[in-house]
Amino acid sequence: MKNLSVFNKAMFSLNVVLSTLTFLGYVLPFLAPKFFPILSVLTLVLPLLLILNAAFFFYWLLMLKRQILLSALVLLLGITFINKFYKFSKTEIPVQEKDFTVMSYNVRLFNLFDWIGDKNVPSEIKKFIDEQNPDILCIQEYSEKAPVDLKVYKHKHIVMQGNKIKTGQAIFSKFPILNAGSVELPNSNNNVIYADLKKGLDTIRIYSMHLESIRISPDIDEINNDIRGINQQKSEMILKRISKAFKSQQTQAELIMAHKRGSPHPIIVCGDMNNSAYSYVYRSIRGNLLDSFEENGSGFGQTYNFKYYPARIDYIFVDPKMKVKNFETFTNFKNSDHYPVMSRINM
Repeated sequence: MKNLSVFNKAMFSLNVVLSTLTFLGYVLPFLAPKFFPILSVLTLVLPLLLILNAAFFFYWLLMLKRQILLSALVLLLGITFINKFYKFSKTEIPVQEKDFTVMSYNVRLFNLFDWIGDKNVPSEIKKFIDEQNPDILCIQEYSEKAPVDLKVYKHKHIVMQGNKIKTGQAIFSKFPILNAGSVELPNSNNNVIYADLKKGLDTIRIYSMHLESIRISPDIDEINNDIRGINQQKSEMILKRISKAFKSQQTQAELIMAHKRGSPHPIIVCGDMNNSAYSYVYRSIRGNLLDSFEENGSGFGQTYNFKYYPARIDYIFVDPKMKVKNFETFTNFKNSDHYPVMSRINM
């Protein structure tokens, strides 16, 4: 520090604070949000913290200063977290006859309330599903009022909730459904459904989940698209709401964990988790399952249309007995606030 200029001393102080927050972000996936709800917010911005640490690394590299060691240590310890944020390449694996595809998509009620100024959203979604032709289709925020004909799927399991506004989840399958049900989430309009599918001689249990929303983006949009306009009262309200959602998500994750432990079949868990890949909820629900994006995806894997950074909150987790041969996020298909994700799997 003695040989640093005043400016570089200030920069290194910022570097230390940033590194401390990043280290804390590394630990938070192992700590229950019920005990540290406010701190858990850091898991939402961990990718940004990693990017800023990388910026400090290159800054000290250009300055030829030994302070580079701090950022180097942070990035080295966070190598597994970087892999959850960005994949540099995927492996091209040939299609085989026994492969099957799973798509998960939060359709936002098929634009029932005209959030997108386009009356053709339902037909565009139907056309997209027909083109991709997944063997198993899991839909969150499903609406039976939308003119979307999915009769090509002979087998389905739909659970609707709500009084005035009916919303729910649906599993559509080309494979016969042997058994189906739901995991009730207390004090929530969200839910988890599952179906046992007969594929040849094998039976697969697939879960479609939609966990408690942290509802951050509507509040940001209220501020005239200017994040600097967030006042203290608004910030506190957002933090309280996120903290409450994280607590609810922990309870929901524990219920899912307990249910999937009792499954007699290999499982696939997919859907809208409403949380990042650095969270306690992600770590809990994933368990020993394979994250399809990490296995064979590429790029940022963005699944939510959030303007400030590429958020990945929709997942397809696959039983380790299966092989993920491809994963894709369709970021060019903008007919919901989420993007469809699809994985090709072999069992």
